Amino acid sequence: MEQHRTRPRTRGARRDAPPQPPLPPQAGRDPHRRPPRPGDRAVRAAVRPQAGRPAAPRPGTGRPVPAGRRPAPAAAGAVRSARRMPNPRLTGLGGGLFSGVLMLALGGLDLLLFGGSLTVYGVLFLPVCLLTALWVRASDLLSAPVVVPIAFAVGLLPVADGGHGFGARMMGLVTALATQVGWLYAGTLAAGVVVLGRGVRRAVARRRAASRP
Repeated sequence: MEQHRTRPRTRGARRDAPPQPPLPPQAGRDPHRRPPRPGDRAVRAAVRPQAGRPAAPRPGTGRPVPAGRRPAPAAAGAVRSARRMPNPRLTGLGGGLFSGVLMLALGGLDLLLFGGSLTVYGVLFLPVCLLTALWVRASDLLSAPVVVPIAFAVGLLPVADGGHGFGARMMGLVTALATQVGWLYAGTLAAGVVVLGRGVRRAVARRRAASRP
C-alpha cells in the first residue's frame, strides 16, 4: 500500500516572499532614540507622584492637602496658638467670683498706679465683662449679665472716695455708681450681646443636629 508523504509546514517566513518595507517612524519621536528599558520605567514610577495615594489632611481643618503642597508655616502657627489659648467653662457662681475678684484686684491696682481714677476703672471693666460672657458655660449664659454689675460695685470699694466710717464709705460707693453708670451700662450691654450671640449659635447648632437623619 502506497503512503503519501506530506511536507511539513515551515513556521518561518517563506524564502520566496518579497521583503517588507520598514515601518515609518512615529510622529514626535526620534528615530535614533533607543527603546526604553525596564529600569528606566522603575525610576520614572518612583519619581512620579502616585495618583491613587490619598492626600494628607490639612492640620486644624481636616481637609486634604494636594500632593506637592504643604501648609504655610504662618497658618499652622496661628492654629496652634489658637488651640493653646485658655478656654475655661465657668458656672454662674464661678463667673461671679471670677469677675468680682478680678475687678477688686483691678480697683486696687488703679488706686496704686493712677490714684483711684474712675475712668481707668471703667475702661478695665469692659474686657472683664467680655471674658466673663465668653467663659461662662452654655447652661449658665444668663448669669453673665447679672454678675458683672455686682462685680463693678465690688471693685469700686477701694476706688470710691469716702471717709473712714462705714456710712461715709457707702456714700462714696453710691456716688461713684451714679457718676460712672455709663461704664456700668456699657459693660453689661457688651456681656448681654456676647451671651445673645452664643445663645443663637447654640440654637442653630441644635436645629442642624435635629434635622440630620
